[in-house]
Amino acid sequence: MSFFITFEGVEGSGKSTQIQPLRQQLESRGHRVLTTREPGGCPIADAIRAILLDSANRVLVPRAELLLYAAARAQHIEQVVRPALAQGVIVLCDRFADATTAYQGGGRGLDAGLVKELNAIATAGLLPDLTLLFDLPVELGLSRARHRNQQEALLDEGRFELEELDFHQRVRAAYLALARHERRFRIVDATGDPGLVAARVTAVVDNFLTRGEQP
Repeated sequence: MSFFITFEGVEGSGKSTQIQPLRQQLESRGHRVLTTREPGGCPIADAIRAILLDSANRVLVPRAELLLYAAARAQHIEQVVRPALAQGVIVLCDRFADATTAYQGGGRGLDAGLVKELNAIATAGLLPDLTLLFDLPVELGLSRARHRNQQEALLDEGRFELEELDFHQRVRAAYLALARHERRFRIVDATGDPGLVAARVTAVVDNFLTRGEQP
């Protein structure tokens, strides 16, 4: 049984924190699980990630940013995601194509048709079975993300945290619009301590796996 489950949300929403507890729960029940991330997940995509997230690269123009995300995603899917799904593994991915719709479409204001076309090319038709959208006020998320970057010395991955508040509000609005129109989305309240959020994630995923189908 293979499923592709993606984690989405604004900066500091806690999605990355929640992947490992879910993996442990699923493995304890006998499932084979792979955790991965975008951009990244394999050496070529990780190299592109270093360019995309480095705060020194603020001059990167939106169209170039969009194309780099598409390139990283295409490599990641063919090298990591599709092979795992073919082997019956549950794949948990920290961000996927919806992030491009939200960040480069909603946040950057790039043409929606262009973003959709690039996503289609990069994914070659692969869609998540379930998408968890970790939602919280962007002010809270940014505060968390900036604190994390300082605590964990991740300042070379802080390019998006440098964006203005309006940018992140547009990203959140784009995510919520996706959730209204795509049945595979489930919104997870990302406020509260990690244990409480993990319980919410478990409830959603348990319901999905029990049904064994898209939401």
